[in-house]
This record gives sequence, C-alpha cells and structure tokens, in this order.
Amino acid sequence: MNNILVPLGTSPDSKETLQYAVDFAADFGAKVFIMDVYQIVGTAGSLGNVEKKVLASNTERIKGIVAEMETKGVDIKIASYNGDIIDGLKDISKKLQIDLMIIAPKSNDSDEKMYLGNTTGRMVKQTDIPTLIVPKGTVHQPIKSILTAFKSGILKRSKILFPLIEIKNKYASEVNLLLVKTPGYTEDDLKINTALLDVSRNLIISENATTYHGVLEHFQSKNPDMLCVFRRKRGFFKKLWEKSTILKSEFHATIPVLVLSVKKD
Repeated sequence: MNNILVPLGTSPDSKETLQYAVDFAADFGAKVFIMDVYQIVGTAGSLGNVEKKVLASNTERIKGIVAEMETKGVDIKIASYNGDIIDGLKDISKKLQIDLMIIAPKSNDSDEKMYLGNTTGRMVKQTDIPTLIVPKGTVHQPIKSILTAFKSGILKRSKILFPLIEIKNKYASEVNLLLVKTPGYTEDDLKINTALLDVSRNLIISENATTYHGVLEHFQSKNPDMLCVFRRKRGFFKKLWEKSTILKSEFHATIPVLVLSVKKD
C-alpha cells in the first residue's frame, strides 16, 4: 500500500475523512494524495488566468486544512484536475499508481436518506479503484476482523485481493468469508478462488435472497471491524450499481466498507 487518494470536497466532514486516511496511511508508510477537482470553462485567452487563480485558491484552502491536522509524518501531496471528477479519478489513479481511494459515504450534495450520494456513488461505481468507504465520525483503529461477502467465488485475477491481503497482514486481521447462495446461483459460483481461501480463517455458506441479506444475517455474530465486498455486475450491490445514489433503506453500514473492483466480470 504505497499511494492513497482522498478526493476532498467542500463538506465540513472532509477533514474527518482526510484524518482517517492519514492515520491509515501512517500504518502502511504510504503517501496521501489529496484530489482537488474543479471545472473551469471559458475562451482560450482567459482560461489560463482563471484556472491559475482557482488552483491557487484551492491549494491554499487545502494547505490550511492540512495545517490543522495531525499528519504523523505522512507525505501529503495535492493532485489537481480540471474537469469531471470521474475522468480526474481515472487520470490521476493511472498517473500516480493509486492503490486505494478513501471516501466518506456521502458528499455535501446528499440528504440524510442517502448512504451514497450522487458524487460519491459515481466515484465508487464508475471507476475500478479499490475504495474504502469510511462513515462519518469513524476514528481509525487496527482492523482486527473483516467480513468478506460475495455470491460468486470466481475471481479472474488474484491481484484484485491485494488491498484486502495488505490490510490483513498489517493488522493480523481475522478474515471470515461469507458465500451467499442467492436464487439462480450456479455450481460455478460455489467455486472459490484459492487466493481468497488462503486469506481467510473460515468460510460460511448462507442462502438468502441477496448478498446483503446474507450480511445482515451474519453481521452481528461476526461483529466485524470492516466489511469487504466486490464491485461487479453480479456482485454485492447488484441492482444498486445501476444508479449513482444508494439509499440507506437499500444498504447502510456503520463500519468501513472495502470495495474491491472486479473488472469486466
């Protein structure tokens, strides 16, 4: 875990998320890149000067936030992008070789009924960056127990698991696998990638209407510090991935959620 990206919005809670990311990065000796996205449009002649002013203003604001934080010796840099946030995430992630993105569930455009708002939902759903969703007010602590829930154990690339493996190794975490057999499952779904088995302590097989219902059934008994799920067409969120926002009535978690992306699955 070398490079962590934190998209910094204008929400008052942004500082909390950034502090969590810094504390997390300190454990791994990782760098933190604060992503600053802005959209400046105009004529070619005036665009340069306006962009410079906006960039300078945003940079000063971010430096002010960092100055009030406990940085714990973490190398913190600013990565700026002019344009759409999803394009920026993809561009910056590729250039900086980002290993993990840390965000809060909601941005300032969300109401209390939302788990993921429009902006945060797009970040999670429209990129392939491994993402840690950290609820408001969460203070970073060693992650001792992880519940990893899925409806298919097939993984085409074992490196998808790298963030989970690094977290497990760092904190000596106990990883419990939860395979949820949902209506219409196939025998292939029950085949579990050996790398996934290797990282776990035990395997639970459950039959539920959805993977989320399986998590609800076993959440209390396992009492995890983190929930790990997969972002794919047939994965944890299923229909929820089809729109940007996710209501709390559809899904809600009071602990950090690690979303691992399964590309072209």
